[in-house]
Amino acid sequence: MAAVRAKVVEGGRILVPAAIRRAMKLQKGDTVLLELHGDELRVRSAASALQRLQASVRDVVPRDVSLVDELIADRRAEAARE
Repeated sequence: MAAVRAKVVEGGRILVPAAIRRAMKLQKGDTVLLELHGDELRVRSAASALQRLQASVRDVVPRDVSLVDELIADRRAEAARE
């Protein structure tokens, strides 16, 4: 998608054009993440950020390892020590 213009309005709000909201599948009330990269502001949906994080974890954690099970085991061991 080509760059589009948007205005900063009262209170520092930026109005995201409808075409971009549709392309990003954003609905009223959705959470977005804002990242500042040099002089660029990047907007990402929370769902997109979560998918990226899950992919990065998937790259370093073997498929047969359950981080949830490891956390539960650690908490139980910690509780047993107390």
